[in-house]
Amino acid sequence: MLQRISLHLGRTASYPEGNSRDGYEITAPLDAEGRLVASEWHGVRDRCRVRRFRPGEPDRHGWLLHRAGGEGGASWGIDYDDASPDDDEVGYKLDRHRFTLGEYVSIREQDGDFQPYRVVAIRPAGTSEPAGTR
Repeated sequence: MLQRISLHLGRTASYPEGNSRDGYEITAPLDAEGRLVASEWHGVRDRCRVRRFRPGEPDRHGWLLHRAGGEGGASWGIDYDDASPDDDEVGYKLDRHRFTLGEYVSIREQDGDFQPYRVVAIRPAGTSEPAGTR
Protein backbone atom coordinates (compact mmCIF):
# COMPACT_ATOMS: atom_id res chain seq x y z
CA MET A 1 0.00 0.00 0.00
CA LEU A 2 1.33 3.44 -0.87
CA GLN A 3 2.39 5.47 2.13
CA ARG A 4 3.67 9.01 2.54
CA ILE A 5 6.79 8.93 4.71
CA SER A 6 8.12 12.08 6.38
CA LEU A 7 11.82 12.18 7.26
CA HIS A 8 13.62 14.90 9.22
CA LEU A 9 17.36 15.33 9.55
CA GLY A 10 18.61 13.36 12.53
CA ARG A 11 21.35 14.24 14.96
CA THR A 12 24.55 15.46 13.29
CA ALA A 13 27.56 17.50 14.41
CA SER A 14 25.93 20.62 12.94
CA TYR A 15 22.49 19.81 14.37
CA PRO A 16 22.84 17.91 17.68
CA GLU A 17 19.04 17.89 18.08
CA GLY A 18 18.34 17.23 14.39
CA ASN A 19 16.48 19.66 12.12
CA SER A 20 12.78 19.42 11.29
CA ARG A 21 13.19 21.96 8.48
CA ASP A 22 15.55 19.64 6.56
CA GLY A 23 14.04 16.46 5.21
CA TYR A 24 12.10 14.42 2.71
CA GLU A 25 8.50 13.49 1.94
CA ILE A 26 8.53 10.15 0.12
CA THR A 27 5.57 8.29 -1.36
CA ALA A 28 6.36 4.57 -1.51
CA PRO A 29 4.80 1.13 -1.09
CA LEU A 30 5.49 -0.34 2.35
CA ASP A 31 4.68 -3.76 3.72
CA ALA A 32 3.16 -4.35 7.16
CA GLU A 33 6.64 -4.20 8.74
CA GLY A 34 7.48 -0.86 7.12
CA ARG A 35 9.83 -2.16 4.41
CA LEU A 36 9.87 -0.94 0.81
CA VAL A 37 8.17 -3.38 -1.58
CA ALA A 38 9.91 -3.53 -4.96
CA SER A 39 7.25 -5.74 -6.56
CA GLU A 40 4.55 -3.15 -5.76
CA TRP A 41 6.79 -0.25 -6.75
CA HIS A 42 6.95 -1.53 -10.35
CA GLY A 43 3.19 -1.07 -10.75
CA VAL A 44 2.98 2.39 -9.15
CA ARG A 45 6.40 3.92 -9.74
CA ASP A 46 4.92 6.98 -11.46
CA ARG A 47 3.21 7.77 -8.12
CA CYS A 48 6.36 7.22 -6.01
CA ARG A 49 7.40 10.82 -5.69
CA VAL A 50 9.91 12.58 -3.45
CA ARG A 51 10.01 16.14 -2.15
CA ARG A 52 13.31 17.33 -0.68
CA PHE A 53 13.11 20.39 1.59
CA ARG A 54 15.91 22.34 3.21
CA PRO A 55 16.11 25.86 4.73
CA GLY A 56 17.24 28.53 2.31
CA GLU A 57 16.75 26.34 -0.78
CA PRO A 58 13.79 25.75 -3.06
CA ASP A 59 12.08 22.38 -2.68
CA ARG A 60 13.33 19.69 -5.05
CA HIS A 61 10.94 17.18 -6.57
CA GLY A 62 11.89 13.79 -7.94
CA TRP A 63 11.07 10.11 -8.15
CA LEU A 64 11.85 7.15 -5.94
CA LEU A 65 13.84 4.65 -7.99
CA HIS A 66 14.60 0.98 -7.56
CA ARG A 67 17.65 -0.07 -9.56
CA ALA A 68 19.31 -3.39 -10.21
CA GLY A 69 22.81 -3.80 -8.80
CA GLY A 70 24.34 -2.63 -5.58
CA GLU A 71 24.68 -4.52 -2.35
CA GLY A 72 21.98 -7.15 -2.05
CA GLY A 73 21.25 -7.03 -5.79
CA ALA A 74 19.32 -3.75 -5.89
CA SER A 75 19.32 -0.24 -4.49
CA TRP A 76 16.80 2.49 -3.82
CA GLY A 77 17.47 6.10 -4.69
CA ILE A 78 16.05 9.44 -5.68
CA ASP A 79 16.25 10.91 -9.17
CA TYR A 80 15.58 14.61 -9.61
CA ASP A 81 16.41 14.85 -13.33
CA ASP A 82 15.97 12.08 -15.92
CA ALA A 83 18.65 13.61 -18.13
CA SER A 84 21.55 13.07 -15.75
CA PRO A 85 22.54 10.79 -12.86
CA ASP A 86 24.63 13.63 -11.39
CA ASP A 87 21.77 14.79 -9.15
CA ASP A 88 20.78 11.34 -7.85
CA GLU A 89 20.77 10.54 -4.15
CA VAL A 90 21.06 6.97 -2.86
CA GLY A 91 19.68 5.40 0.29
CA TYR A 92 21.88 3.18 2.43
CA LYS A 93 20.44 -0.36 2.50
CA LEU A 94 16.89 0.95 2.19
CA ASP A 95 15.79 -2.51 1.05
CA ARG A 96 16.53 -3.75 4.59
CA HIS A 97 15.56 -0.79 6.74
CA ARG A 98 12.14 -0.38 8.26
CA PHE A 99 10.28 2.87 7.83
CA THR A 100 8.63 3.01 11.24
CA LEU A 101 8.19 5.98 13.53
CA GLY A 102 11.41 6.94 15.28
CA GLU A 103 13.67 4.75 13.13
CA TYR A 104 16.58 6.21 11.17
CA VAL A 105 17.58 5.79 7.53
CA SER A 106 20.63 7.20 5.75
CA ILE A 107 20.67 8.98 2.40
CA ARG A 108 23.83 9.80 0.46
CA GLU A 109 23.34 13.29 -0.86
CA GLN A 110 24.96 14.89 -3.90
CA ASP A 111 28.05 15.88 -1.93
CA GLY A 112 28.71 12.16 -1.34
CA ASP A 113 28.11 12.22 2.42
CA PHE A 114 25.50 10.05 4.12
CA GLN A 115 23.11 11.93 6.38
CA PRO A 116 20.81 10.36 9.00
CA TYR A 117 17.08 10.99 8.71
CA ARG A 118 14.48 10.06 11.31
CA VAL A 119 11.03 8.80 10.35
CA VAL A 120 8.60 11.29 11.92
CA ALA A 121 5.30 10.44 10.19
CA ILE A 122 3.76 7.74 8.03
CA ARG A 123 0.31 8.06 6.53
CA PRO A 124 -1.56 6.55 3.61
CA ALA A 125 -0.78 8.40 0.37
CA GLY A 126 -3.48 10.89 -0.46
CA THR A 127 -4.10 11.94 3.14
CA SER A 128 -2.66 14.90 4.97
CA GLU A 129 -2.95 13.65 8.56
CA PRO A 130 -0.31 11.35 10.07
CA ALA A 131 -1.36 7.80 10.74
CA GLY A 132 -1.06 6.35 14.21
CA THR A 133 2.18 4.82 15.36
CA ARG A 134 3.30 1.63 13.71
